[in-house]
Amino acid sequence: MTTAKHDDAETWSAFKDAVNMTASELDRFLESEKSRAVGQKKGGATESTGHASGRRIVEILKSKKADLSEEDYAHMRKVIGYVKRHLEQGGPDDKDEVKDSPWRLSLMNWGHDPLKT
Repeated sequence: MTTAKHDDAETWSAFKDAVNMTASELDRFLESEKSRAVGQKKGGATESTGHASGRRIVEILKSKKADLSEEDYAHMRKVIGYVKRHLEQGGPDDKDEVKDSPWRLSLMNWGHDPLKT
C-alpha cells in the first residue's frame, strides 16, 4: 500500500484561504449556543464533528507553522475539503436567511464565515 505525498506548503496556503476566521473569532463562536446547535453528532456524542474540528482548528491557528505535525496537516486537508464542498453546495438564496442558517453556522464551526469579506 502506498501513501500519497502531500505538499505541506500547498496545504498551508489552501488552509489559510479556507479558514477566514481568526483563532479568537473562532474560539468565541465555538462558545456560543449557535455553534453547539448545528452539525452532525455521531454515536450519541454530545459534540458535533464540526465543533470538535473547530477546537482543533483553533489549536492549529495558535501553533507555529514549524511545530505542526503530519496529523495537523491531515486535519487541515480535511478542513479544506469540507469548506470547499459546503461552499459549492451553497446556502439559502435569500441573503437575509444566510446569517442564522445552519449552512453558515456549520461552516463557521470549521473556521469559515461566508459573510466575512
